[in-house]
Amino acid sequence: MDKRERLEAVLESRDLDSIWLARPNTFAWFTGGSNVVDRESDIGEAAVGYDGTTVTVVTNNIEADRIAAEELPDCSSANVAVEAVPWYETSLEAGIAEQVEAADRAAADIDVPGLETFDPSTVRQPLTETDRDRYRRLGRETAAAVESVCRELRADDTEHEVASALRVALSARDIEAPVVLVGGSERATQYRHWTPTEATLGAYALVAVTAQRGGLHASCTRTVAFNLPAWLEDRHEAAARVETTALEATQAAATADGTAGDVFAAIQDAYDAVGHAGEWQHHHQGGAAGFAGREWIANPGHDAPVCEPMAYAWNPTVSGAKSEDTVLVTADDLEVLTATDRWPTSTVTALDGDLELERPDVLELDGDA
Repeated sequence: MDKRERLEAVLESRDLDSIWLARPNTFAWFTGGSNVVDRESDIGEAAVGYDGTTVTVVTNNIEADRIAAEELPDCSSANVAVEAVPWYETSLEAGIAEQVEAADRAAADIDVPGLETFDPSTVRQPLTETDRDRYRRLGRETAAAVESVCRELRADDTEHEVASALRVALSARDIEAPVVLVGGSERATQYRHWTPTEATLGAYALVAVTAQRGGLHASCTRTVAFNLPAWLEDRHEAAARVETTALEATQAAATADGTAGDVFAAIQDAYDAVGHAGEWQHHHQGGAAGFAGREWIANPGHDAPVCEPMAYAWNPTVSGAKSEDTVLVTADDLEVLTATDRWPTSTVTALDGDLELERPDVLELDGDA
């Protein structure tokens, strides 16, 4: 089912005349372009509407020509009406409302007076073939950027310096970085989210990003050691085994109408099996990825459906260690998207022994590198 068919199903099921998408990730999902100017805003500078036949983009007169020319790659310009409203007279919400006939029923993914609300995450899953192809490229390039920075790290680098290098490496590939975490050896054992500081890396470092391009999000974590602590390898392996077990459970759930809660139960069991019971309580474990860093985050008893083909980013942590990549899950395959052939890996076995997956090792560099 393509994207228009998914929206048509919503129109029919809710007896709507049109649906309007203004949040950046949903605008990108439908159009393939961006409606963002101010990164701090939850709402973009344009909204796209669909009534089952016509695609209409509403924006202000500042952005109309640029968006029509540059931000609608998946929508033929001949089939899209771009409506400009004066920036000084009305808001985007009012501009949407003006496009809806008085007798019509419409819904939007933002609050618009007179319109119903709509949760777009349901139509963004599963991933279309086109989006899977884009995801593969994003995943490879994200991993290449992160790993290239990691291979050049020095023990006396500060977390801020590493974060800056990561943003530059990603930006050079036309990738944005809504999340960049860098934890040196002192802070990585104290916290689960290592927002960068002026602390130096020290004996080892954890580096994690969530990257975004074209609305799609890819997350990965890499570990670098200059003076490998004796305990780190064991904890890293434990986190990787939990992650592999989560992926096996995800594939099983996706092919048996399972839920996020089913996968979470497998994660809990895996922590017990690797000798770190209760570690799941200290950090969320991840979930479905796509046109959000996480379309949903799993928790005990979570009833969100697990579907395929879909990307998943599980991120188990064991104090001071973390394992995370973005993986495309289908009925027949687990494809690690955020991977290159330039990082050391080991074969990790899921808890029941049925799945083996290559997972990143700790990269050891010279202590004075």
